[in-house]
This record gives sequence, structure tokens and C-alpha cells, in this order.
Amino acid sequence: MDTITHTLFGLSLYAAVDKKRFTTNEKRALLLTTVVGSNIPDIDVISQWWDTAGRYQMWHRGITHSVFLVPVWAALLSIVSWLLFKVKDLKLFAMGLLAVFIHNSSDLFNAWGTGYLEPFSSIRVTFGTIPIIDFMFWIIMLVGWLLVRFKRNLSSSRVFKWVWALMIVHLISQTVQGYVIQNQYAKQYDEFALSAGFIPGQFQMIGKQNDKVYISRTTVFTEPKLQVELTSDESTSLEQLFAANPEAKTLYEWSPFIVIVNDDKHIGIYDPRFYRNGESFLYEKMDK
Repeated sequence: MDTITHTLFGLSLYAAVDKKRFTTNEKRALLLTTVVGSNIPDIDVISQWWDTAGRYQMWHRGITHSVFLVPVWAALLSIVSWLLFKVKDLKLFAMGLLAVFIHNSSDLFNAWGTGYLEPFSSIRVTFGTIPIIDFMFWIIMLVGWLLVRFKRNLSSSRVFKWVWALMIVHLISQTVQGYVIQNQYAKQYDEFALSAGFIPGQFQMIGKQNDKVYISRTTVFTEPKLQVELTSDESTSLEQLFAANPEAKTLYEWSPFIVIVNDDKHIGIYDPRFYRNGESFLYEKMDK
């Protein structure tokens, strides 16, 4: 998910807690724990500062997003809360666990994926059933905020518990639909991936068969509609590309499958899951 969504998740966690008996410092500690905890795995972006080997694609959403680091981040947040606000509470540690777990787990559901099982596995776990920016989450949280803002008799904690329930229902609905689509069509291809659209229920299915990649739009209620057919030059050796552009080798390792380009000007590879308007967001190449 994007930074805005993760931050809104943190604020929604804070709002879902009944704070009537909290002291000012306890409220501050909780706010820090939920908001920072909802963002702290993305601290890996600083690896760009020293990345000279072209490995950022693997480092981002890598070890910092591992489920095994969730208690480590929660413990760190508890220490910071004690140092800043003199608040020490096991429930605060539990909220830290929840905030970080939600960050790491929500990132599993979009096409980017995470190194959820690092350091024991380098596989990027991805389901592709939620877009990186999911406006449905935003709408649900906005409605919750508006209810609390203008209906003074409503309890913030109760409203935002319902907000979380509805977001979970949305997540489950999208994932079940994605599973049905994958179960129905994946066997037709050598390799297959999903990428959720911004409209709930709409998906791109990306299938590779030999040297052809087919990108289709579909829902569980409609037949796939082919959007574009791509040709991958599978006979091209990529060793020269990897030597000239280390990011290309990283992309090759990171992507579930790639399209190889070999034309008069370039040799390159790209991830077809991010193919939009004639090009992919993730494309690495070298000039001939």
C-alpha cells in the first residue's frame, strides 16, 4: 500500500481504541505507536542512499516487511514510548504488533508483494487482489471520520471498529474474487499473475505462454477481454544486459516473469503486471 493509506490505517487504529480513561501521555504514546508502527517497515527506502549494486528492488519491502520482524518493531516502539512519554504498557506493545502486522500483511495483497518470509525465503509473496492505492479503503475511513465528526453522539471507537470490519470484508471479497479468477484461468498458461484494478471487482490477468504474454481485463462475472498481446524474445541472452545494468538482474529475480525486448536500439526486460499505455513502470534496458 502507499504511504497515505498506511498512515490512515494507523490513525484508524488509534480512533478504534476507547481512550476515555487515558492520560495525555498515554494518548500520545498510542498515537505514536499506531501511526509510526503503520509506516515503520517502509524505513527500507533509505537503502537507496547507499545502493550501488542495483539491489533496491529487492531491499524495498524485503526484510523490514518480514512477519518475523513484527515483534522487533513493536518492541522498539514500546521503548520509544517509554523514553518520550514514560508510558509502559503491554497493551501498547500489542497495538504496535497489530499496526506493523497490518502494514506487512496488507502489502501482500497488491502486485508489488513483500519479502514476508525473509530471511528464510527470498520469495516475494503477492496475491494481486488489492491495488497499491485502494480508494475503497479511503472511502470507508472517510465515511467513518465524517460520522464521528458530525454525529457527536456516536462513539469514535465503536465507529472505527465498524470501519475496520468493513475494510476486512472488502479485502476478503477482493481476495475471494481473485482466487476464483486464478483458479479458473491460471491453468491455461505457463505462468500467471493478477493485478487488481482501482474499481472493486475488476482485475487484470497476465498470462505467459511460451513467448507470448496476454493481458486481459476481467471480473468473476464476465469473460476476460484481451487488452494487449506482447511478444517476449526468449532467445535473447541476458548476460550482457545484467552486466551493463545490475537493476535488470534484480528485476529478473524480483518479478514472477518478465517480457524480453530486443530491438534495433535496446535490449531490455520489463514486468508485464505494470504494463500501462504501451510501456511498463518497471523496465530496465541497455543501449546497443
